[in-house]
Amino acid sequence: MQTDYGTPDWGRVAHLFKLGIVAALLALIGGDMMLGWGTADLSLTGMAQYFSRYSTVSDTRIFWAALLGMTGIAIESMSFFGIYRVIAAKSEKYAHAYRAGLIGMLIFGPFCHVMCCATIYFYNAVKRINPDMAIHEALKFAKLFLAPVSVVFFAFFLIMNIVQIAAFAKGETPYPRWCLVFTMLTGIMDIVIMRMFGNRAWAYALATGWLSVGSLITFSGLLLNMPKDKD
Repeated sequence: MQTDYGTPDWGRVAHLFKLGIVAALLALIGGDMMLGWGTADLSLTGMAQYFSRYSTVSDTRIFWAALLGMTGIAIESMSFFGIYRVIAAKSEKYAHAYRAGLIGMLIFGPFCHVMCCATIYFYNAVKRINPDMAIHEALKFAKLFLAPVSVVFFAFFLIMNIVQIAAFAKGETPYPRWCLVFTMLTGIMDIVIMRMFGNRAWAYALATGWLSVGSLITFSGLLLNMPKDKD
């Protein structure tokens, strides 16, 4: 038996979605693209080739990428409470599960981004001192500090997105069921598409921001398809 828990405050929901769009653009351009803009040295292989795209990223760029990305992701995460309000209007069970994932993402998302920036800074700093040790030390740093927070973040990220898809698919929101396509997971398409363009700075930069691209698609799609009948 389906129970309605109330009508969402559509004005507030729309405001949160619009704020989320702005925040996603801030995180994408100011955080992800600023950090990921570079080309790889194709004469190298493995992790050496991967890290080579960041060899020209200045400490100033890393600082601003960390600060703007952290700010954008925090605001972006809070904007997802618009989706929480939409789910809560139909299902308390799904809303509680979604909120649990969202709170975890709000806590660990900005932290995870900053640790990504810190790993790049550490790699470049070691490279300036001892180029032969840069990859080894950067990977060690990533295993000790970046990997743990990334695992926790993605656990909450998956909970949030799986619950959202399930709620929309089962009609536990005022939206049409097909709107389940508007989730952050759509950002994975960004990585696939950008890989087709090869070793280009803008392609790497956009691929770096796949999570922000997913958020941008989510907020935009749900805002544009907001139910006409809001009663």
